[in-house]
Amino acid sequence: MGNSSISEVINKQRDFFKEGKTKDVSFRKKALKKLQRAIIAQENAICEALYKDLKKPKFECLATETQLTLSELRHAIKNIDLWSRPKRAPPSLSNFPSSDWIHYEPYGNVLIIAPWNYPFQLTVAPLIGAIAAGNTAVLKPSEFTPHTTAIISQIMKEVFEEGHVTVKEGGVEVSQALLKEKWDYIFFTGSTRVGKIVYKSAAEHLIPVTLELGGKSPCIVDGTAPLKLAAKRICWGKFLNAGQTCIAPDYILVHKTVKDKLVGELKKAIIKSYGENIRNSADYGRIISKEHYTRLKEMLEGEDILFGGTFDDGDVFLGPTLLNESDLESKAMQEEIFGPILPIISYETEADIERYLNHFGKPLALYVFSRNKNFQKKIIQQYSFGGGVINDTVIQITNKRLPFGGVGASGIGSYHGKHSFELFSHKKAIIKKANWLDIPLRYAPYTLAERWVKKFKHLL
Repeated sequence: MGNSSISEVINKQRDFFKEGKTKDVSFRKKALKKLQRAIIAQENAICEALYKDLKKPKFECLATETQLTLSELRHAIKNIDLWSRPKRAPPSLSNFPSSDWIHYEPYGNVLIIAPWNYPFQLTVAPLIGAIAAGNTAVLKPSEFTPHTTAIISQIMKEVFEEGHVTVKEGGVEVSQALLKEKWDYIFFTGSTRVGKIVYKSAAEHLIPVTLELGGKSPCIVDGTAPLKLAAKRICWGKFLNAGQTCIAPDYILVHKTVKDKLVGELKKAIIKSYGENIRNSADYGRIISKEHYTRLKEMLEGEDILFGGTFDDGDVFLGPTLLNESDLESKAMQEEIFGPILPIISYETEADIERYLNHFGKPLALYVFSRNKNFQKKIIQQYSFGGGVINDTVIQITNKRLPFGGVGASGIGSYHGKHSFELFSHKKAIIKKANWLDIPLRYAPYTLAERWVKKFKHLL
């Protein structure tokens, strides 16, 4: 696909936006309802596509892809009228008499670049916010999930006019061509490395961006934690989608007094979840590509493997793997793992926790398992991260009323629910000044005004 065809689509979308259709809230709602019907009708086909691409189990497809997306849709359809209304703001006394408002308006033409790990949900969920806010959108799904990309493209053609929403398929060269264009907003989900490229490209045109990235999300288990329950919840969150989840626990910091017991419970939880022969489990997925699979296998070199480490090159299968006391210089601790490998590192003091967390910077997620409320509070308040959970993992993404996003190197901006609508909306400040009174102090000459400003500065 050449630049000319991309430019042609963008011009169509700009023309469509100028027509003003998307500024009509009823038009947006109808589009969202049509998208909802299409997803419901195609849900089985979407799950089949995800199985072909990632060998994703049906439950994971429903829970983390289609139903999560439909929940976002229902929420947006129900609330779009309320979200779209201008909101009153308390006026300043210095502008008396006036009424002050915040008006929400769409940015215009949005580019959404999606990843491969949750290829349906992470393409369509941001689109819901973009459409609810009144934008047009170009979607760039991942080339690593061709079956899912094909069905996304099919659905979008059925639901939207090309000037409203369209899909551009292809590899890196298509992404590069898209990033050369001038957009009104860019939404990117993916790695920090690629996020920097997107950010740099956006800066050339001063395009506002949202970057949903990742990082090494820690999971802290202290000596008071309920270890059997903690192990079950860590196992689920870590090995969901074969570990290819941006908010999965990346490594465990566990108090040395309970480390051995936690390891034992984790082993039991893995076997209970996936059986003795995990490769034959219908509930365990596969690694997305040979390249990513090779990268993960290399992380096991020189490591003390407590459990797992099984692999099958022909099936890009890598089983759940627990590593013992991985060094900060090891490959597994150099970058986000993004796979079914879980280093388990013991700590003695809170200073040990601080050393690890400060070493890696601000992650997308943090998890803490503890019965000690003071410890919970201290960890949550002391460290900066995108979002987290006390005594569970990953579930922070399921509440559409909570913002989801990173901070620092783990991302810019947050979305889900109303936060998605606001993310894709420009908040336009409006003051309506009354004519029946006009206080003369602000006008030149300023002799009296200078004294007034200092005396009544608290009114400004």
